[in-house]
Amino acid sequence: MARRRNTALAEWMHGHEMTAEELAERVNGALAEITGRRGTTGERTVFRCLSGESRWPQARLRRALETVTGAAARDLGFVPRGHHSTEAEHDQETPRLRRTLITGIAAAAAPLAGARRSVGSADVIRLRNGLDMLMAADDAQGASTGLERAALEGARDALALQQRGATDRVRLRLFSLAANYTATAAWSCIDARRLDQAEEHLKVALQLAGMAKDPEAAVRVWNSTAMLAHQRGRHTDAVAAAQAAQSTTACRRDPFYASLAHARTAVGHANRRARQPVLRALGHAGEALAKAREEARPSWITFYAPAELHALTAIVRDRLGDAANRKPPPTGRCPCSPCPSAVTGPRPPPDSPSPNSTKATSGRPAPPPRARSG
Repeated sequence: MARRRNTALAEWMHGHEMTAEELAERVNGALAEITGRRGTTGERTVFRCLSGESRWPQARLRRALETVTGAAARDLGFVPRGHHSTEAEHDQETPRLRRTLITGIAAAAAPLAGARRSVGSADVIRLRNGLDMLMAADDAQGASTGLERAALEGARDALALQQRGATDRVRLRLFSLAANYTATAAWSCIDARRLDQAEEHLKVALQLAGMAKDPEAAVRVWNSTAMLAHQRGRHTDAVAAAQAAQSTTACRRDPFYASLAHARTAVGHANRRARQPVLRALGHAGEALAKAREEARPSWITFYAPAELHALTAIVRDRLGDAANRKPPPTGRCPCSPCPSAVTGPRPPPDSPSPNSTKATSGRPAPPPRARSG
């Protein structure tokens, strides 16, 4: 009989982002709980199941697979041998084996017990959608204690899922989501001028970003840290935080993030009245933004665009005392660089910076519509 690839098992592994090696490891752990002896399943066994060579694995292996996946063997694409249904085999399992199975599942360690409801891409997408909804609520309504609570609840949910079965890749994404939820809570506190609480949230967010190995989340945390330092009048710290953002992999890889980090550095230097560092940082920001390509990025950074950089430029030049003598930039170009820029939509005049920049960098009230720079 010709082999048929087990697409059901392959789809389950793909949906849970689990490699053959990871599945074999979890199966061996489940066998230890079921039989009292750790299994010796390897990648080759998993590949045989996927290829269709092993159409109906041994009973113990089937039980272990069912424990790990939370699905019946038939639902995983396995087909009984011969012409007779092996439902009878299920019914003829000895009571002792059934008791062993039930006890093993109930007593399994957290990763194995949770594997019956393994965390996969669907959970990650759900949490990410919730985060985007919080960003939209922040843009529309501004900071509130309700937003902070909702963000912290999202972070707790992401961390709680770490106690269930998941691949390493999914675990990293959960840490990233927890970092971004916590950074959202911090931004809400910065917006509401609850600076001590914001600082505590940012410390946690930075730790989570490190655990997630997520340089984009790290840029977000350092950006908010620079804004917090500005509000406290610690302008040297603000420059240091912005430069820390510049050093991340995200800024080296994507000029869009680099532009934001350089712009934030320029704001810090302007508050210190350091003219040449300001001009250098603005030049780098404009050049980087001109090189940035249109691509999908996290919702927290959607506020940043050529118009935002233009507003930040107006603010820092005003603090240097040369706003009155500054000529408006040529149409379609970044205000701080001769490089062409992909400007879309109307550009705000120099004396009317975007609400996001005004609130985040100058302390003056922001006119509607409200934008976010957390």
